[in-house]
Amino acid sequence: MFLVGEFRHLWYNISVMSKALIAVDKSRSFRVYLTITTDLVAEAARIHDTTPLGSAGLGRVLTAAGLMGIMMKNPTDKLTVSFKGEGPARQILATGYGTGKVKGYIANPYVDLPLTEAGKLDVGGSLGLGDLTVIKDIGLKEPYMGTIALVSGEIADDLTAYFYISEQQNSSVALGVKVEPDLSIGAAGGMIIQMMPEDGGGVAKADAPAADGDGLISIREGAIQALEKVIADMPPMTTLIDEIAKNNKAASESGLVKLLLEKIFEELPEEYKPEVLEERDIEWECDCSRERIEQALMTIGRKDLTEIIEEEGQAELQCQFCLRKYQFNKEELEGILELI
Repeated sequence: MFLVGEFRHLWYNISVMSKALIAVDKSRSFRVYLTITTDLVAEAARIHDTTPLGSAGLGRVLTAAGLMGIMMKNPTDKLTVSFKGEGPARQILATGYGTGKVKGYIANPYVDLPLTEAGKLDVGGSLGLGDLTVIKDIGLKEPYMGTIALVSGEIADDLTAYFYISEQQNSSVALGVKVEPDLSIGAAGGMIIQMMPEDGGGVAKADAPAADGDGLISIREGAIQALEKVIADMPPMTTLIDEIAKNNKAASESGLVKLLLEKIFEELPEEYKPEVLEERDIEWECDCSRERIEQALMTIGRKDLTEIIEEEGQAELQCQFCLRKYQFNKEELEGILELI
């Protein structure tokens, strides 16, 4: 996505990494994807010069796209998550990759609305009525695309509905961004819990609850009941992250995410406690380049490019993700025109 002749900041292509983990509970009933993205969201907010409301919306979508990216099987896989509505934010879009890289933008970074009655940033109001679209490119002939109407515009609720409606996957999504009075990002992160297939490796253990003579089914049902209670009683994600960070100042980023996992699931029965399978990185990185911008210029067609050459004699394009600006003089534009 590129803009012509628009400028906000000169910060771009700065790689900022956040830690994430993938865990599976001991009964093999559900999988957890968890991350703390405070630094990543702070970098995105800095680049896009967002208001607190813009930071909250963009941060939630970036965090979700990062988690959904590491859920994909191959490093070359990628997905785009787009929230588009009638509200003043208009659109929030992020692209996540199987490598863990992520980038995103908000169409109106200066969006501002009164707080909700609960005193929260009104991300849902900023989007209003609209749609959530997820496009997955996993190397098949055609990308997969799923679209649903926004449930609340609060991002996590909409993604939970998307997983159930479009992917027939029982999931729970929690996302949060805390903006401090000085407009800095105090905490940000997210979690996606997904139930594993009923034949996905669940093993009935001697000490696990059993019912009706079918240990495997009862273990899964027990896991669902335990999860429902944890999710219902769970404080806001940013409250947990803030608490973990303040009480463990010497911990590494990886250590903080593990402590967060333990804190979230501390009340679960032992047979359902998650165990870490893999640690991953979620990294802000824009992959724009002059070559890609040239390709974008070629897509506008000979007629429009000829008009730019004759009327302007130059062109300036800007990447919507990182705001890097690219200039092309008349001779360069004529060279691109010859290739069309």
